[in-house]
Amino acid sequence: MSKTTKFLGLAVLSMTLAAGPVISAYAAGSDNPSPPASDSSSSKGKKAAKKDKSSAIDDQKFLAGYHAAYATIYDKHDYTAAIEQLKALGQDDRADVANLIGYSYRKLGDYKVSQIWYERALKADPAHVRTWQYYGLWQVEQGNRDQAQYHLNRIAQLAGTNSDEYRSLAAALEKPPGTGLVY
Repeated sequence: MSKTTKFLGLAVLSMTLAAGPVISAYAAGSDNPSPPASDSSSSKGKKAAKKDKSSAIDDQKFLAGYHAAYATIYDKHDYTAAIEQLKALGQDDRADVANLIGYSYRKLGDYKVSQIWYERALKADPAHVRTWQYYGLWQVEQGNRDQAQYHLNRIAQLAGTNSDEYRSLAAALEKPPGTGLVY
């Protein structure tokens, strides 16, 4: 096989793998999206997967623990137990995990700690749309409407204005300030 043919084959394979699905876990709101499915098509080795702190999920044990914590949050509304479960996964630098921890602290009313976790999630994955949404809702709850608008604009850039995340945050911003609604 010529070098050109090998190169083209590798290029096509790389593009195919890059275009494959990356499954992202989301902290659910009123629309309560389902937790993530496994991304078993990853061509990265296990070492690379451990270093990757984005949203891709490919470890079945991790996924099972994540699903359990997700159910603790959204079925049982036991945010304290969920935080413990999520931290026990040992991957709290993963955007999905950090976002759920931030969400749980926000639901417990600990806004300062929640903010730390949202920022940690965005550091791990600056394109994590659900974190932009939930951190934007955090901003609305704090009365930081200009910052919430910034988050809304980021969601528009990342996922478009027809996305659930965009519509949810836009609806929160349409409500008059001081309505006391918690999202």
